[in-house]
Amino acid sequence: MRIISGILGGRKIYPPAKMLKTRPTTDIAKEGLFNILENNLDISSLKTLDLFGGTGCISYELASRGSADLTIVEKDPVMFEFIKKTAGLLQLPNFKVLKMDVFKYLDQCPETFDLIFAGPPYALTSINELPKKITELKLLNSKGWFVLEHTPANNFKDFPLYKTQRNYGTTVFSIFINN
Repeated sequence: MRIISGILGGRKIYPPAKMLKTRPTTDIAKEGLFNILENNLDISSLKTLDLFGGTGCISYELASRGSADLTIVEKDPVMFEFIKKTAGLLQLPNFKVLKMDVFKYLDQCPETFDLIFAGPPYALTSINELPKKITELKLLNSKGWFVLEHTPANNFKDFPLYKTQRNYGTTVFSIFINN
């Protein structure tokens, strides 16, 4: 796993060998996603939230490209510690890692964000609740983006704020924008 671009571009990240519930976003999908983000948003000005943080690779990429306000939510204790350790090694300031259930976090979240990314386990049965909760709880700032990573089996085209999707093989990103 590596950071693709930015000030940390090329740095390799070595996640724990046994990540039974974690599936890092592939470099091809991540590169495609960041091309979309960089062509539409000023990453350096974004307040971001990374749900189901996993290895933290999306937030490391955001930090490498200039985002200075990052929050990651990850409930798995091994991955939580890995993210904290890696953020320290990369010397990332303004990087907050929370060990808790994503849905509980959303229910009590006191903040709003410019970019929310969610890369839940593909087997998550409540994946359809994510765009609903984020919309109902008004967690996106004006013109804020919510990007949901999922399989081609999921379809979010009829959900509020849905704008488009991009397909990278078995990885699909649905994009929701708060106008």
